[in-house]
Amino acid sequence: MNKSKNLSPVVFVNNIRVERIPVATKILSSEDNMADIIRQYALPLLKEGDILTLSESPLAITQGRAIPVDQIKPSRLARFLSNHVMRVPYGTGLGSPASMQCAIDECGAFRIAFAAVVGGFTKALGRSGDFYRLAGKQAALIDAAETSPVEPYTHTVIKGPLHPEKVAQELSDEFGYPIAVMDINDIGGCWMIGASKGVSKHFLEQVMKDNPQGQDDELTPLCIVRKLD
Repeated sequence: MNKSKNLSPVVFVNNIRVERIPVATKILSSEDNMADIIRQYALPLLKEGDILTLSESPLAITQGRAIPVDQIKPSRLARFLSNHVMRVPYGTGLGSPASMQCAIDECGAFRIAFAAVVGGFTKALGRSGDFYRLAGKQAALIDAAETSPVEPYTHTVIKGPLHPEKVAQELSDEFGYPIAVMDINDIGGCWMIGASKGVSKHFLEQVMKDNPQGQDDELTPLCIVRKLD
């Protein structure tokens, strides 16, 4: 459970008691296969009716999407745009040249530049969020270096996972349980970015919005969601 907060493992959603059971694993790497991790750590704990959630960054790590900063060569565009990203107290985001370069690599220089121009204009008019709406999901999913306290990922930029919907469905087909990929933080952000058929986005985002898995060094990339009523 998230050690930075005094959270209850049980929450009420639509008058239903729901238990969240974070599942601890080893530190994951690109050498790991998520199906093998689920089989070893989560499968013995799963019961009929459970939903298994996967955190997006650990899934991305198993896909080889964690890039050491010293392997990233920011372009002039990345340096220019990163200098114009609004600084916030809860993280760097694309405000570093390395993470901005990863966004350019993922989404294309033209798309990122266009999103920056339009997003800057609409922000000046009082509307926020257009940059990420135009840049695309992968830009929003990038975790800057220093975001993770877990070595060896402290000095890496972690891109978003590839094909989360497809991965969730394939894992669900293999294990017989509903599976969802979640992007959650400690400041109230909670998004389901991919899931197997039949999983309710609204339900899971309500269940997981207080981030029961945490984002420090808990090493709980999996979480079992279990209805008690």
